[in-house]
Amino acid sequence: MNMKVPFIDLKARFIEEKDELLSAVNKVLSQGSLVLTNELKEFEEDVQQYTKAKYCIGLNSGTDALMMGLWACGIKKGDEVIQPAISFIATAGATVHVGAKPIFCDVRSDGLIDPEKIEEKITNNTKAIMPVHWAGKMCDMDQICRIANKYNLKVLEDSAQAMGSYYKGKHGGLFGECGSISCHPLKNLNAVGDGGLLLTDNSEIANKVKLYRNHGLLSRDNVVSFGVNSRLDVIHAEILKFRLKKLDNVIERRRNNANLYRKLIRTDEVFIPEEKTDEGYIDSYVMFIVQAENRDKLKEFLAKQGIETLIYYGTPLHLHEASRKLGYKEGDFPVAEMQCEKVLALPHNQNISEKEIDYVSSKVNEFYGK
Repeated sequence: MNMKVPFIDLKARFIEEKDELLSAVNKVLSQGSLVLTNELKEFEEDVQQYTKAKYCIGLNSGTDALMMGLWACGIKKGDEVIQPAISFIATAGATVHVGAKPIFCDVRSDGLIDPEKIEEKITNNTKAIMPVHWAGKMCDMDQICRIANKYNLKVLEDSAQAMGSYYKGKHGGLFGECGSISCHPLKNLNAVGDGGLLLTDNSEIANKVKLYRNHGLLSRDNVVSFGVNSRLDVIHAEILKFRLKKLDNVIERRRNNANLYRKLIRTDEVFIPEEKTDEGYIDSYVMFIVQAENRDKLKEFLAKQGIETLIYYGTPLHLHEASRKLGYKEGDFPVAEMQCEKVLALPHNQNISEKEIDYVSSKVNEFYGK
């Protein structure tokens, strides 16, 4: 008999946290004030303490954090920003929205930007490098920062999926000018809707973004610049404050699940990128992504066995319809293109059982005749 293994754990997580979540909602609603209250300030301070960032600004999405970071760093029309060819579309979209041009770069076997290919992309218009800590894996920040320093470029980290990820003991998003964090429901620190954070050690960037997120209002009747409405909702902040206390446990459970998959999947047809085990490196495993031969058939087979999986993502950034005007073509980034044909995210959330992981692994092995 087939076992049902869902990819997303949101229903199970609600059952696990129901009393605390309803208490958080009740606390916020009962006070009669819902925008920019102390709950948001307290949550931002908790994130600062957790990540060791000097500043944290709560925003309505990780995408806004990316876009506002670019804006606050002076990235503008005509500028170029080097970024990997594999990421969520928001990486490129945020760049385009400030008037700059995404310059894509191929990736390594683990899906992260290849530092060896960055320098060849640098032109007189290059102003920044935007590494993406894909699925919670940290990029090679030493090499990236060396290149940035050599060419006087800014580093803006797309750390949307890196909450709780560390490189040599330093939290993701704190190696350059600023970093973005997503609190989308699929992330390991997740709100009950969209939400995002901007991390920075730069007071000028923090002050710019804090003002910009609230219409440019210095006070109720004093608008010093034209901004936008991108405030993190207070209910989200209160829920995130509660979930931040549990984040390390969530990550530990996800890491254990990933390691169990490594032991149980026994076919060479599935490539699982190695995890760095050096001291100070932590992969937060927002997703557990493998690269599978005959991926689409495997996904179809697993679905018939009751196993939900996710293609994450099937199209590299340069081959989306939206990117056509940027002038790229198929074959420009062969490693990224090959990986996008193979990537498959397996269910690994903190609520999945060892029995379920054993079932998923056995079906993967069965598909490849192992």
